[in-house]
Amino acid sequence: MTRLIELCKKINCDYAENEPMSRHTTFKIGGNAPLVVYPENEEQIIQIVKTANEENIRLVTIGNGSNLLVDDNGIDACVMILDDHMADIKLIGDDMIYAQAGAMLIRVCRFALENSLSGLEFAYGIPGSCGGGAFMNAGAYGGEMKDVLVKCSHIDRNGNKGFLENENLNLSYRHSAYYDNECIITGIYLKLKKADKTEIKAEMEDFISRRRSKQPLEYPSAGSTFKRPEGYFAGALIEECNLKGKSVGGAQVSEKHAGFVINKGGATCKDVLDLCRICSETVYEQKGVKLEMEIRVTK
Repeated sequence: MTRLIELCKKINCDYAENEPMSRHTTFKIGGNAPLVVYPENEEQIIQIVKTANEENIRLVTIGNGSNLLVDDNGIDACVMILDDHMADIKLIGDDMIYAQAGAMLIRVCRFALENSLSGLEFAYGIPGSCGGGAFMNAGAYGGEMKDVLVKCSHIDRNGNKGFLENENLNLSYRHSAYYDNECIITGIYLKLKKADKTEIKAEMEDFISRRRSKQPLEYPSAGSTFKRPEGYFAGALIEECNLKGKSVGGAQVSEKHAGFVINKGGATCKDVLDLCRICSETVYEQKGVKLEMEIRVTK
């Protein structure tokens, strides 16, 4: 990592050594990364990518860590965090919003409201960044990024700028082309529509109210733990199998919403994975339905 550290000093890029990943995931779980870098622009990302390639260093990019579970032994990689160092938001024309990958979705929702733009209300309260939201085609309450996302700018694995747009984004349920192409999303373009500000605000407040009343937001988690099986709801299946409140170590199936595995206190990555395995096996045995984890696990 020595050359990467020297590079960060040279280009004035913030970094931290032996950084606990528990500080960078909403689960509050995870061991150390040997190096974490916080680029401020695409040029810094390009230099980091190229240097990592030259040194044969694995590079892992994350945003707010809201859909991520990190191994207890940490990540054997340089972790690039796109956060408020890269979080600009601007209006393009009358109905297009450009947001850098590190901007939080909730901020972009408020920006859309300020400009009387509708279409992103569903994302109000999703605790992720724009890059992460585009990467996994985040969604809630019948809406998803696919409905409004028209283009992403990125840096590829060789350090070249590029973009994908429209059908080339390959957006489907909790998936995008970026799952497969190893590119780093640097910005997103959202096509919205003009609407009445009062109506937009009312819908946003309705969604956030529902979220607060039904989801265990008082505990660390990574949001919905399992993908929605076709024709079913994961939380309902888990509850029907009497697993609500089931615990392994510090991990627990939320008593408020069985679709969430939470960090009740001191949970490890192993606790969460063991509990998820119990849920998956029990649901399959009793219901004949296979559950697939929505949370990404990395080490």
